[in-house]
Amino acid sequence: MTAAAGTIMLVDDHAVVREGYRSMLQKQPGLRVVAEAADGTEAYRLFKEVRPDLVIMDLTMPGVGGIEGIRRIRQWDRSARILVFTMHENAGFAVQAIRAGARGYVTKSSPPETLLRAVKDVLAGAIAISPDIDHELALSRLSGEKAAADVLTAREFEVMQMLLAERTTDEIASALHLSPKTIANLHSLIKDKLGVASDIELVRLALRQGLLS
Repeated sequence: MTAAAGTIMLVDDHAVVREGYRSMLQKQPGLRVVAEAADGTEAYRLFKEVRPDLVIMDLTMPGVGGIEGIRRIRQWDRSARILVFTMHENAGFAVQAIRAGARGYVTKSSPPETLLRAVKDVLAGAIAISPDIDHELALSRLSGEKAAADVLTAREFEVMQMLLAERTTDEIASALHLSPKTIANLHSLIKDKLGVASDIELVRLALRQGLLS
């Protein structure tokens, strides 16, 4: 594998995790970690200050998560290169991340060389998907059920994840800088799009589709 070169921002709410892959990345010639963030809000602020060549973004974090973080960064800079590095081995998360603007998706269960290859590919302008997610994407198309990833926008998907994490309407509104009324409307729209009548049915659908552990 030829050497990649570029500055990197790491976004993960676990400092120990950031330390681990910062150490691995900086052993590669030409790669330099220039910023770290613990959630999507901090990532967006730091991206505008530091302008890294690549963002490596987790998805599930306190406050604003990765999907919304990707969406905000890509709205501000359409050329931003973002690689998702997450525990979610689920096609739905991959679809939403790429729809929001990510250029790659690698699971944390992947071998280190898979992450390094993805870093190189995304820095070069290519799209990189780890093999396990490629397989999940293929399998997901065989299901007859309406997939949340296919029918929800990136923002709706982020709100759904916050609802599934038992965040209140006011908490979600505050994190996303929206009004509680807007969040309530999104809550209703999400259920309508997914064809569920209640939050219990929404949880059951999320469990069936692997969106809730």
